[in-house]
Amino acid sequence: MDYEQALAYIHNVKWQGVKPGLERTQALLAALGNPEKSLNFVHIAGTNGKGSTASYIAAVLQKAGYRTGLYISPFILRFNERMQVDSEHITDDELVRLTQEIRPIADAMEEAPTEFELITALAMKHFKHKGCDVVVLEVGMGGELDSTNVIETPDVAVITAIGFDHVAELGPTLVDIAGAKAGIIKSGGDVVIYGGEPEVESVLESKCAAVGAVLHRADYSRISNERFSLGGIEMQFAPYGSLAIPLLGVYQPKNAATAITALEVLRGKGYKIGDGDIVGGIAQVRWPGRFEVLGRDPVFILDGSHNPQGVEATAASLRRYFTDSKITFVVGVMADKDVDSMIRHIAPLASSLIAVKPDYYRAMAAAELAEKLSRYGVAVYTGETMESGVAQAISIAGPAGIVCAIGSLYFSANIRDAYLGATRQ
Repeated sequence: MDYEQALAYIHNVKWQGVKPGLERTQALLAALGNPEKSLNFVHIAGTNGKGSTASYIAAVLQKAGYRTGLYISPFILRFNERMQVDSEHITDDELVRLTQEIRPIADAMEEAPTEFELITALAMKHFKHKGCDVVVLEVGMGGELDSTNVIETPDVAVITAIGFDHVAELGPTLVDIAGAKAGIIKSGGDVVIYGGEPEVESVLESKCAAVGAVLHRADYSRISNERFSLGGIEMQFAPYGSLAIPLLGVYQPKNAATAITALEVLRGKGYKIGDGDIVGGIAQVRWPGRFEVLGRDPVFILDGSHNPQGVEATAASLRRYFTDSKITFVVGVMADKDVDSMIRHIAPLASSLIAVKPDYYRAMAAAELAEKLSRYGVAVYTGETMESGVAQAISIAGPAGIVCAIGSLYFSANIRDAYLGATRQ
């Protein structure tokens, strides 16, 4: 088996789909010797902000000298990003070796695991093999029945901003969705929440009380003197003084505050995390595909926002950075997304909307998306390919304009490649 064959096995159609439950992951891990039982975890759930919050925490732990695993989904540029140890992606050879080890186990299971369950089991084995002191573990979807929830009580659980996404699987209301996310709260644990929605907080408070977990809220009053530019964010955060955040987006100060609160909980549990580790670690964070500036002339922003709350935050960021400027949007979404509830947030900012199809089996066809976009009274175009759509956006915007590509984390690599191709011509 080589690397391409390993990926083909992992992505095989027989593993596709969503099947709630932890039994298959538990069976896989048991056959692998239960590597998760010897690891320490920071477990992160939420609708938006999971990835950047995880990256802040992992960067600080690494800065503090801990051998730190990071498990994310989906990947942005290459599959290997999903499993990192001290910022190093799993190597091709390591992935092949692990896939060969798990293959006979998965093939023999009476009920086939899902792709995400396979990957989660692979990751746990990898983190154990690499001798991780702590693993920052991002939930795939939901919480209670997500395959990452096979772990015992983590050192800290973090629940980021909660909004409407995956409603078919998690439920139609914020209370339903919060209940699913609250599934990562375990007996006697510590829980840090982003907060903001009273009905969401009530669900999380009730779950903590029921299992004897300690609830910690991120305190945003500690943030002051925020300064936003396309080069990054600077802010004061008590008691650490000035923080430099390389990530953009108006939501990043709160994500950073949530991460720091979790790190303070870890410090209270004996982790040796200095003030300088917090300041220095956050300054080193890199997180592609989230309000990322790919280039200038025109300014070209790639943002993976893919649900109503995420797109609303993107729109707020665009207003902060560009005031009253009109923007050319490149839009690609998955077929199960509520397009209307997303696009209504950006339509008032748009000079034009260009529909494209991400290179992913669940993606909505560009023509179908274009028909949905045409309801907003804005010029709509269809990119026959990702490359032609991006090139058209750059042409429409002109050197002094602004382009923003949104709608899915799954098309980040497609957009990046198309942008590089268009700007090399």
